[in-house]
Amino acid sequence: MASFKPTRIPSYPKIGEKVTQDTLYWKNYKTPIQIKEFGAVSAIDFSPLSPYNYAVTASTRIHIYGPYSQEPVKTFTRFKDTAYSGRFRADGRLLVAGSEDCVVRLFDISGRVALRMFRGHSKAVHLTDFTSDGFRIISGSDDYTCRLWDIPNSVELNSYSEHTDYVRCGTTSKLNPDLFITGSYDHTVKVFDSRTDRSVMSMDHSQPVESVLLFPSEGLLVSAGGRYVKVWDLLKGGQALVSLKNHHKTVTCLCLSSSGQRLLSGSLDRHVKIYNTATYKVVHNFDYAASILSVALAPEDGAVVVGMANGVLSVKHRKSPEEKPEAGSTKRRRPSYRVFVKGRNYAPKQEDFLVSRPVRMHLEKYDKQLKSFQVSKALDTVLEARIRTKTPEITVAVMQELNRRGRLKNALAGRDERSLTILLSFLIGHVVDPRFTPVLVNVAEMILDIYVQAVGRSALVDKQIVRLQELVEKEIDLQQELLEVLGMLDTLFATMTTKKAAATTESPTNGVAATGEQGLSLQAS
Repeated sequence: MASFKPTRIPSYPKIGEKVTQDTLYWKNYKTPIQIKEFGAVSAIDFSPLSPYNYAVTASTRIHIYGPYSQEPVKTFTRFKDTAYSGRFRADGRLLVAGSEDCVVRLFDISGRVALRMFRGHSKAVHLTDFTSDGFRIISGSDDYTCRLWDIPNSVELNSYSEHTDYVRCGTTSKLNPDLFITGSYDHTVKVFDSRTDRSVMSMDHSQPVESVLLFPSEGLLVSAGGRYVKVWDLLKGGQALVSLKNHHKTVTCLCLSSSGQRLLSGSLDRHVKIYNTATYKVVHNFDYAASILSVALAPEDGAVVVGMANGVLSVKHRKSPEEKPEAGSTKRRRPSYRVFVKGRNYAPKQEDFLVSRPVRMHLEKYDKQLKSFQVSKALDTVLEARIRTKTPEITVAVMQELNRRGRLKNALAGRDERSLTILLSFLIGHVVDPRFTPVLVNVAEMILDIYVQAVGRSALVDKQIVRLQELVEKEIDLQQELLEVLGMLDTLFATMTTKKAAATTESPTNGVAATGEQGLSLQAS
């Protein structure tokens, strides 16, 4: 008696991810290290000097981490309320931060107590940064003002009140110590010159601005707010160059790679997207477990640090070249592969007595039901949500096997409204898939033949049948249009070949070439 053969499931090629140089570069990071902070991580800033420690602003404290440490090497806790915008000075020796208590604090990295405390704002200070000369500080507050402070004398130099809503972000020029830029919830980005009392340039982002960033050349400015990331040309008076809308929720942070050729944006949709700054196309994407509030790249892109709203700090370090094992290493060797396959291909000799052991066949649930001729139950099994959604090829393969056996009509008959609805939904979802069309068209015809008398009894079933009909008609129209286009292309190619052959015939190089081209011309016509 022949043994039961399980249903053959065809394997289809999977469309893999397109591998580019960016994919290889940005995937070359280790598994992320996660550090739990005391609150939402609102700001991350790397020290410009080796060993490139980074400051993490979260809750009422600022932690300084080493490049590979999971515990802070320094902590500043002299805040009465939530701290914001911890930034290093260019020499890496001072750190400035704002806070919810309206005070701007200046810290020495080697100490713990604030060196200076600048008071003047009436609401929370979310923006702080050093000017490029290192002797002044800018600050932006929820009181709609941005202020310029002198560090040696601990006095306010100037105050700007042009914004009409919260000032939440900003940056300073690294080339000109008098220029700085602020972004506000009034939808504007303004460029200020400390030598004047008013802004020298203003741009409308059309959304509350969450982050701004200057390119290294400082000819281009990037602003983020709402779902948009916009690039502005400062050399053309703030002209908008491009508007990117690749996130699903508010974009909260921006940063540039060390080369300046890649732009990173983090969003509340839990994605960090990487753009090519030449084409502004997304070249890679990082996914995270929670909404992203801050992102920073270490110098030479040695690490990607992301701060999230749930208080988790994610640190990905770049993989280093693998070190070669030392010659004298005494690492315990594991058994080689040949140990496990030893004797598998041994051929018995003529005088050997062969004792065969029956191989137990493991059948899937639908194969067991087919083996016992339970065709309806087998079809029900492959129409379960887990199989029909993740592996529709199994469902189609079982339908094809039932059709081969001549039992498909029996399996489709006698179904109630719920099971028939599931079956029709599967057909609607996959009947136009070229892999499954030959089988599912036959299934659809059988269903219509079996249940033609039941049309009109269920509004849900009627609606799905109409939808299936519209889908098939639309696909037929599309195929007809494609055939028409294919005919046009064939005619065009034939005409081009004929003209080329005629031109060659008029000026033949030798008799053999002319004869060959005439033959091609006849074939084309």
